[in-house]
Amino acid sequence: MDFQDSHCSTPCRVCRHHSCHDYCDRYVSVKCLKWESVPYVCNTCHKKKLCWKDKYIYTAEYAEAAVKRRRSESRTGIRISDEDMKMMDELVTKLVKKGQPLTHIYAEHKNEMPVSLRSLYNYIDNGEMTIRNIDLRRKTSYKQRRKNKTGYSEGFANQEYRQCRTYEDFEYLMKYTDDDEIIEMDTVKGVREHGKRLLTMIFRKNSVMLMFLMPDGTAASVKRVFDYLEIGLGTESFRRLFPYILTDNGGEFKKVDQLELTEDFEYRTHLYYCDPMASWQKPHIEKNHEYIRYVIPKGKSFNPYTIEDMTLLMNHINSTRRPGLGNKSPYEVALEQDDNDFKLLWNLLKMDLIPPDEVHLMPDLFKFNL
Repeated sequence: MDFQDSHCSTPCRVCRHHSCHDYCDRYVSVKCLKWESVPYVCNTCHKKKLCWKDKYIYTAEYAEAAVKRRRSESRTGIRISDEDMKMMDELVTKLVKKGQPLTHIYAEHKNEMPVSLRSLYNYIDNGEMTIRNIDLRRKTSYKQRRKNKTGYSEGFANQEYRQCRTYEDFEYLMKYTDDDEIIEMDTVKGVREHGKRLLTMIFRKNSVMLMFLMPDGTAASVKRVFDYLEIGLGTESFRRLFPYILTDNGGEFKKVDQLELTEDFEYRTHLYYCDPMASWQKPHIEKNHEYIRYVIPKGKSFNPYTIEDMTLLMNHINSTRRPGLGNKSPYEVALEQDDNDFKLLWNLLKMDLIPPDEVHLMPDLFKFNL
């Protein structure tokens, strides 16, 4: 630029006090190629003081402040319209009051939600919606597990019913067996008294949980359930559906021959036992029990309930969508597998898929369905 202010004695080509753009709208700055390579700024250039080209200077304080400002702006307030917020609030509140988990609600209505699941949790946590954290069961924390430093006694491990059926034997089996062939089994107690118990089984391949109401917690009652399934399905179908069962060391499971063998003393299944005080070795069934407690809290007796009640509860639990199943319910996954043996079981136990928005996991479930 040839123009020079009459009050300035500094040649324009070396001027550092004024911007050339202020004096000429046609001025085009000269491009420096050094900042196109590492470190992409002019801080370390030894010609910086005498250079008259446009500069790129990095300042840590300015960069940090800019990052904090952008991050704060992106996380401040509700970033959806009032109409979307009202629609989402009404939908989620209605379904949470039915006892449905947020994961199930989001899986079914993902296309209707204007936010992600994480943002939905954040809105609830910040008090932006009608429901609060107290309405979400998963907001409660679990007690930290206490480690068993001493382990179990050799006398327990050597009990006859555990011979060749320990968890170590089960781990060896898993080297040559598909995890889909494993069924986990347990019992659920109501109160510490003689009365009805719940026998539960879960298929690892699809997370379908079976529930059987027993008159008591004896080994004879468990055997009757096994016999009922074998007769209803046929021995061969029973073998294919229940090849390997992993359970705990409860007294109701100790008469292993009665459970494993048919009346003709042929194997219909194979039982394995977890280590004592190691319920985490059968995590699927233990985790699924929390759905039962949504409807029948701990300390409440199973005596008032009927087999039909447990079938209804089983259907609602197995119709709840899970993130681990690709946001599908256990029943949906089972139906997609097109297993003829499972279809027999489906008809025998009167399994029925509940529509997603009708899933109800609250203590008033049985009154709700009258």
